[in-house]
Amino acid sequence: MSEHVASGLGGGTLYGPGARALQAAFDSQRLADTLAAVTVHGELDGGDIELIREQSTLWISTVDADGWPDVSYKGGDVGFVQVASPSELRIPSYDGNGMWRTLGNIVDDGRVALLFVDERRPWRMRVHGRANVSVEPVDLAPHLGAQAVIIVSIGRVFPNCGRYIHQHGDVSKFVPRPGLEPPIPDWKRIDGLRQVLPARDQEALARDERAADPGG
Repeated sequence: MSEHVASGLGGGTLYGPGARALQAAFDSQRLADTLAAVTVHGELDGGDIELIREQSTLWISTVDADGWPDVSYKGGDVGFVQVASPSELRIPSYDGNGMWRTLGNIVDDGRVALLFVDERRPWRMRVHGRANVSVEPVDLAPHLGAQAVIIVSIGRVFPNCGRYIHQHGDVSKFVPRPGLEPPIPDWKRIDGLRQVLPARDQEALARDERAADPGG
């Protein structure tokens, strides 16, 4: 069984035994390996940077003192997350409830995972890295009202399909509903990905194409 190792994070394995077992059960290992090979990268590219600069929200996951994952929402003006370089992000922390859980977890552990959700495209992007907390005036200065700044050294970046992102108050058309067959997402038709889809998806594509061209 092959393992996919993403750049950064000390060469951390992208898929653990649990993911591998489920990939085998659902016939998705070929697809998972292909996506790891073509989408995971160690620094932000131009599209990643554009996406981040257009967002006013993000979700940040940290690890607490008992080893539990902890997720927090962060918001600000559009572009409040500063792209310092393709390998570094800076996130201002404004006045909160005084618990300091997210930043405290960073001080204690340092591992972070960020999720950016772009509702317009729709699209999602994950960033894994290691972070530290700064209260130095030189780091605070670019961020009006910030009490501290989270400085993230990026380890790996990878996108997520935005199929189930709801837009403008409407539930995504891909959500299963009684009596409705969700459409097949366009990415499953891309050459190079179609060939590695699970058998059930390839069969669904073939049925869809026959229905669209009954005389073909």
